[in-house]
Amino acid sequence: MGNSSDLLSIKNLSVSFGGLKALSNVYLDLHINEVVGLIGPNGAGKTTLFNALSGIVGVDSGELEINGKGHKWPKAHQLIDLGISRTLQGVGLFPELTVLENVMIGATKSAKSGLISSALGFNGRDEKRLREKAMTALERVYASGIADRRADSLPYPVTKRVAIARALVSEPKVLLLDEPAGGLGAQDIEWMNGLIHNLAASCSVILVEHHMDVVMSVCDRLYVLNFGEVISSGNVETVRNDPAVIAAYLGVNN
Repeated sequence: MGNSSDLLSIKNLSVSFGGLKALSNVYLDLHINEVVGLIGPNGAGKTTLFNALSGIVGVDSGELEINGKGHKWPKAHQLIDLGISRTLQGVGLFPELTVLENVMIGATKSAKSGLISSALGFNGRDEKRLREKAMTALERVYASGIADRRADSLPYPVTKRVAIARALVSEPKVLLLDEPAGGLGAQDIEWMNGLIHNLAASCSVILVEHHMDVVMSVCDRLYVLNFGEVISSGNVETVRNDPAVIAAYLGVNN
């Protein structure tokens, strides 16, 4: 379930809340420049896995390897140093700040500190470098032309792109995308598919998504969770045709 060529490997991950098991012996491997999809019914444990990887929830047990080396499960402030970044369900932008300022926050180790207090700690050279990195991240999502607009002035599909840019500004090796197509129409979903393909050229992606057309289009491999356990994994066709997956999630006609 993990070897020295894996960028990231999870083994035997278990998480519980009170007496409720949210994850039980979950495993997942991620290779370089790969898009892995994490699918399953609501409440299956997908976001809990993301939260465990992001240092948001505590882990009962489990092993984490990054670049073939064992690591303690991270705290949130350690993610940038480990090369991990994530988006959130929804968007989570600061409405009163500009697009550029929102993306700059993604390069700080704690977004809770806010841009203003973070920026006050920079000398002019550091802030200039951070602005340049933020502009580069915006260029990657084709949003550099709106850098000076306030976040609350943007249409929803564009805010999704800005949220991804904020996750990219720290130049992660592993990008966790939490429902990037959620709330998007067909045309914007098609655009998002292309963006995810492009992003995989420079980082590896783990994707939680309910839009199966997105999952089937962009993912190299899939892991299917149900009731906190992995019930299937493999390439798209293998998972699509797995009777356990059909019964639990995809539906007989899919």
